Amino acid sequence: MHGTEMVLAAAVAFVGSHFLLSHPLRRPIVARVGEGPFLGLYSLVAAITLGWLVFAYRAAGPEAPLWQVSDVLWVVVTVVMLVASVLLLGSLIGNPALPNPGTPGDAPGEARGVFSITRHPMMWAFALWGACHIAVFPIPANIALSGAVIILALAGAALQDKKKEALQPERWRAWEAKTSYWPFAAIVAGRANFGGFRPHDIAGGVVLWLVATWAHIPLAGWAAGIWRWI
Repeated sequence: MHGTEMVLAAAVAFVGSHFLLSHPLRRPIVARVGEGPFLGLYSLVAAITLGWLVFAYRAAGPEAPLWQVSDVLWVVVTVVMLVASVLLLGSLIGNPALPNPGTPGDAPGEARGVFSITRHPMMWAFALWGACHIAVFPIPANIALSGAVIILALAGAALQDKKKEALQPERWRAWEAKTSYWPFAAIVAGRANFGGFRPHDIAGGVVLWLVATWAHIPLAGWAAGIWRWI
């Protein structure tokens, strides 16, 4: 097994082990060994499979791109990555999907800012990151790696809804009624109003976008984002 095949195998192991340990295997393992040892096992498996994925990706040989990347595509990806950066920064404060975000019994308030767009802004930020990297770096190894990120983010968000519905049925269903899994679906349906972004959502997102795209120059050896034209 070489090149892209190794990356694909590592990606399947990384995503598959995450879903297995997070859902069907979690309860029986916790019942047998306890919560603490389970979390240790989970972290160990995640670190090993992620390390394998990174190693396989770096070891993959040079590959020809599957399509030509134009400046128009770069412009689109640059704008989408700015949106993803705002979604990510906005998800870090006041996110009901994060562990213990305040009083467990309180239903979340009105969906504002990034949460009016989707109740899973962090997961969609990762998925958009993966899609953008596939678009501008269309080699098989990168498609396998970025595709794993997309699947892990979006399938993980859907499974998180199911888990939250079981653990906090009234609270989470109240939040689902005000928000949407798919971006902008709640706004289109009239369940949420676009707006209410906090200063750190926008400013933090712009700073992250500028720093992350600039970092491609020293880390990858080529410019990304607006740095391609500066």
